[in-house]
Amino acid sequence: FGGLPKDRLWFVSDTHFGHKNIIKYTDRPFNNVKEMDEILINRWNEKVKENDLVFHLGDFALGKESDCQRILERLNGHKVLIKGNHEKCVMSKSYNRELFDGGIYELLEIKINDEEVSNEFQDITLCHYTMKTWNKSHRGSWQLFGHVHGALDNDPSLSPNQIDVGVDSHDFYPIPYQEVKEIITKNSLNKIKKYTHGNE
Repeated sequence: FGGLPKDRLWFVSDTHFGHKNIIKYTDRPFNNVKEMDEILINRWNEKVKENDLVFHLGDFALGKESDCQRILERLNGHKVLIKGNHEKCVMSKSYNRELFDGGIYELLEIKINDEEVSNEFQDITLCHYTMKTWNKSHRGSWQLFGHVHGALDNDPSLSPNQIDVGVDSHDFYPIPYQEVKEIITKNSLNKIKKYTHGNE
């Protein structure tokens, strides 16, 4: 993916539609899986428009393939899946795979048109898992991940150019490119301040 427009891009991960036990495992504020699914669908569609592009960084759903299909059909936007470790209900049926009309990948590198960054392109590596290093990581490329359900949100070992885009870290909403950029910019400034004060 190259030269994507920045104003219609969204990132999300770890929705776990249909997964009853994820409410307990990650302390989600829902009474049951039906309530969770409906709130996740509503929050997705509240933000994402029909012609927007959503990169889902894995663990889309657990459960029946037919339930997965019904959820996918209700969600706005064109969808790309970067596979997580729970994708059986997507991958086992072609009718679900086809609803990810932007494709399904193990890992994906994209370029975003952004006149505010050097070369007017922002490089991003998308993976379900946190990476220690990635292509162009020393040249301002970002790495977006999921899988950890917010457990690394304040981890100092992460690069300031990495963030968890999972729903547990973002009030159960997908987040737009611009918000990702703001978070990463803030992380970078905080790291510079910490380094500067630490060497005074």
